[in-house]
Amino acid sequence: MGGDPLVAAVLDGDECDVRNLLEGGADPEAVDGRGTSVLCLAVAAFKSLVAGELVNGGADALRRLDDGSTPLLRAVDSGFVGLVLSLLGDVTLLDAAARAELLARAREWHERGPVAVLRERTGSPGPVETVRVRDGEWFTEYHEIRLGGTTVRDGHTGVLTLLEQHFGLRPGADELAARACAPDHLDGDHASWWQITSALAERQDDETWEAAAALCAHADPLYRRFGADVVNLLDAWDQESDGPSPFQRRNLELFLDWAAEERHPDVLAEVLAGLGNHEDPRIEPLGLAHLAHPDPKVRLVVPRTLERRALGDRGEWAYATPEALDAVLVLTRDPDAAVREVAAHDLASSGDSAPAVGDALAALLDDERWTTRVWAVFGLAGRDDPRCVEGAARVGPVADYDAWAWILDAPDRYEERRREREAAAE
Repeated sequence: MGGDPLVAAVLDGDECDVRNLLEGGADPEAVDGRGTSVLCLAVAAFKSLVAGELVNGGADALRRLDDGSTPLLRAVDSGFVGLVLSLLGDVTLLDAAARAELLARAREWHERGPVAVLRERTGSPGPVETVRVRDGEWFTEYHEIRLGGTTVRDGHTGVLTLLEQHFGLRPGADELAARACAPDHLDGDHASWWQITSALAERQDDETWEAAAALCAHADPLYRRFGADVVNLLDAWDQESDGPSPFQRRNLELFLDWAAEERHPDVLAEVLAGLGNHEDPRIEPLGLAHLAHPDPKVRLVVPRTLERRALGDRGEWAYATPEALDAVLVLTRDPDAAVREVAAHDLASSGDSAPAVGDALAALLDDERWTTRVWAVFGLAGRDDPRCVEGAARVGPVADYDAWAWILDAPDRYEERRREREAAAE
């Protein structure tokens, strides 16, 4: 069958092959042996990038299916924010009835909850299986819920917020905060949390900043974390435009006061991370004060608060104070593996030539995390430290080698420089 190569590429989840086949004339409405369209196959498999290629190639996300749904409605049912975004396309082509149908479907899942909707749809009284999954396409997380042979993700609150955002609706900041901080609350890695905070940050107005900043005094730490996230994102969104952010100075002063008072580690980590986006002599002492914080999430962000100075005009940098360097050296010996990895990355990325930096990196060559070992080797190679060669042999298997290739090749570049120096000396 002519559609078989496209069906195979969709089932494999290979968006590049899908795009090439469509550009070569493949039918974007091709079906498999059971009559299921390739777009519905992509939706069922949670393949948002593949679905996006199919829509861009002409697949109709609004085509009515035998069960009365459409591929876009099925994407809403899936609870996968990225999938809905990939199928939305040009929202100006959606009439009022289509928009109302999509919003009603998303609101039902949001208000009733995915387990209740699944039980009604499947008629299954059996146990619910729930697993945490990471979406490698959009770098967010979900709970995947399986019942009666049907699988959805719990991102329906994010889907509803996405649709409202694209349809020009504007729920209040208090309502969106309540969605994110509901009793079965989300967290900063969840797709719905990210969608809600980014929808607010995109507004770029004083009303949103004031509502988010006011949450710093909320009794619930989850609301405080939400407020800190939105304040940070307001600044980050604006940095994409020319000129200084209108929120920058306000954010700095807010976070300086907040960091001195906050006690909850999740919130404190977010506030310190926000301070790391600013340059001010008052920031580093706040970071150093938390170097021995009992929660690793807080220690993890201490390097972001440390002052740096430029080395020349090639983007190289070093720590601006001896105390900053000493702090990162301490973190390379931290009992938490994630903290050690961050410290290794920070040292490897710096141009600091102090002998203590090389020794600290060399001590990480046998760390339990391969990523930490990779950064240690990279940092040593950048300092022309021969210990990088032996260290490279101890890195072990690397996931996604191509993504790390330039970093992993650092010892080879060191060897090439060494040979060139030896040849020049002869």
